[in-house]
Amino acid sequence: MFKKLFNKSEAKKLSIYAPVDGEILPITEVPDPVFSEKMMGEGIAVVPAEGKIYAPVAGKIVNVAPTKHAVGIEAENGSEILIHIGLETVVLDGEGFDVAVSVGDTVSVGDVLVSFDLDQVASKAKSMVTPIVITNSQDGTKTYEPTAETVGKKGETVLMTVSER
Repeated sequence: MFKKLFNKSEAKKLSIYAPVDGEILPITEVPDPVFSEKMMGEGIAVVPAEGKIYAPVAGKIVNVAPTKHAVGIEAENGSEILIHIGLETVVLDGEGFDVAVSVGDTVSVGDVLVSFDLDQVASKAKSMVTPIVITNSQDGTKTYEPTAETVGKKGETVLMTVSER
């Protein structure tokens, strides 16, 4: 109890790392209003330069889309992070994707989540912009600070910092 009372200045921060090498975009520049207008939550996006998505945080896998194009992770601080590979990739019905995790798995930063055929998916997707969204960001208990970086390196570049209010 005393620790919570006296250590407010040392609020725990969560760093969300780039899940793939690539160009970083503000969420408001994602060419899909569901993401750009933050209907799904706060976030950021990356244009993948390779066909593998890695865990951007340590946590537990809470969702794997049946169409293999999206994975949800609950971070240790309770943030629910959705990684949505490309836009309108749900119509591919899993074609070109190979998921390496299952619901309930525990992951560390840098663990492979999904491999995909970048060329095949890019040729059929509306866009390869890959939103990374905190789906429970509207609860008002945390603040979100996106990076100013424009190029990310998987597991090294911090895309967003999440802090307790």
